[in-house]
Amino acid sequence: MEDWLGEILTFFVQLLLVAGVVLLALIVLARAKGGGSVPREQLRIEDLGQRQRQWRERLIHARTGTEKRSRLRWPWRRDTKPRQDEGVASSATTWVIDFHGNLKASGVDRLAREVSLLLGVAKEGDEVVIRLESPGGLVHTYRQGAAELHRLTEGGLKTTVCVDKVAASGGYLMACNAQRILVAPFAVIGSIGVVAQIPNVHRLLKRHDVDVELVTAGRYKRTLTVLGENTEEGRDKLQADLDAIHAKFKDYVDQRRSGVDIDAVSTGEVWYGEEAVSRGLADEVTTSEAYLSKAMERGKVLSLRLAAVPSLAERLGFSASGMIEQALNRVEERVDASGWEHR
Repeated sequence: MEDWLGEILTFFVQLLLVAGVVLLALIVLARAKGGGSVPREQLRIEDLGQRQRQWRERLIHARTGTEKRSRLRWPWRRDTKPRQDEGVASSATTWVIDFHGNLKASGVDRLAREVSLLLGVAKEGDEVVIRLESPGGLVHTYRQGAAELHRLTEGGLKTTVCVDKVAASGGYLMACNAQRILVAPFAVIGSIGVVAQIPNVHRLLKRHDVDVELVTAGRYKRTLTVLGENTEEGRDKLQADLDAIHAKFKDYVDQRRSGVDIDAVSTGEVWYGEEAVSRGLADEVTTSEAYLSKAMERGKVLSLRLAAVPSLAERLGFSASGMIEQALNRVEERVDASGWEHR
């Protein structure tokens, strides 16, 4: 019983400490807001080839049992001896960037800044590999993303898009800007089409005697509406807009994928792996990891990413939440243990 009370007392002491940390975080946050906060980003660069070699060496040593204890205790020590494969490495560099798209393609702005960085440092002969995953979304944002990837080709860089899961609709609009498209065996490719879906509750409101007034200036300012009564003229105008966007989509893909039967693949259907290759939508069936592993044998492979830097208040908040979670877990474990002891 005394041990259980001691745990409870310890929990409350930790809770007070957490409250103090949270109060300090609020003070820091209030001061930061006074000067105006600008989101900061941190450039993260990782040598994928070096990481692969280090992991491979650890596996070999673990299998043979010849790894030195000093290497296990101090893994951050760098080997001063030159490696045999360092002298024959190619001068060309393979740069790797990632894009994971959502409905709004919210990562396009970060992608644009990463592309600008690459254009400033990449040399002739370098390759840019874009690991792209996106089911599509808003037309204007994905068109911007496609324009950003096109900048790499205009800059004279070799571009390769790797799709392990899905590049559909707006995702494929971005992918087709690359000189080569590599897809996994079951990657979803295609969906070259446009869709608009708008619910309408006009009849429901009418049954409950609810009137909705919609005032516009301009004949086609509003084609279809959620609350008001839709007209055939509005439906026809929206359909014409979708057809125009679809035509631009088809032309964009047709200009960048030579040999593809654009009318046959622009039906909104999707294809997988080999099917996408046979229809000209992709060039090869392989995974991004397999392709990058081969690139590591040829030369240096660097991963580049701009990541948001959490503020001091956010870091303190994460720390406080972790302390609370640990304290609650300890109390719960102790209560469960004491329950078993009394049985």
